[in-house]
Amino acid sequence: NHEAFIIERKGQQMACLVPLSVFMPDIQPARLAREFEALDIESEERRVSITGENELELQFRGEGAGRDVALTVRLPHGYPNAGPKVFADPIADNSPHRWQDGSLCIFGAMEIWNPGKHDVSHALRLARQWLSQYEAWRQSGRWNKEEDNA
Repeated sequence: NHEAFIIERKGQQMACLVPLSVFMPDIQPARLAREFEALDIESEERRVSITGENELELQFRGEGAGRDVALTVRLPHGYPNAGPKVFADPIADNSPHRWQDGSLCIFGAMEIWNPGKHDVSHALRLARQWLSQYEAWRQSGRWNKEEDNA
């Protein structure tokens, strides 16, 4: 629910003020700065973009199944209180341990995400573990239960 304000001069509409969240993700800039700094320390190169739904997407290179796999961490409005979604591409359509929307099941049930302890770096580490499991699954047809990422 966004409020907008029309600015008029001498009866003519001159401008419109709208909340920044109409165009940008509703994520605290200080939190993003800390997370980007942590990614820089870990030498994690990324591309950043904004989706059509105004969510922040961070794209990373990953490896799995003997080839390059792109990892995308999508930060929804309200992040970090709302956990990120992580996608890998390309992967097999029938690969296990994914949610219905195609995101990786790396947190188990989403209640395992803890905004006070976890960040993008954490999600990225879990995604890379998922890719290792995925590679093993592609070779053996079995997902190693002992190393579930939950």
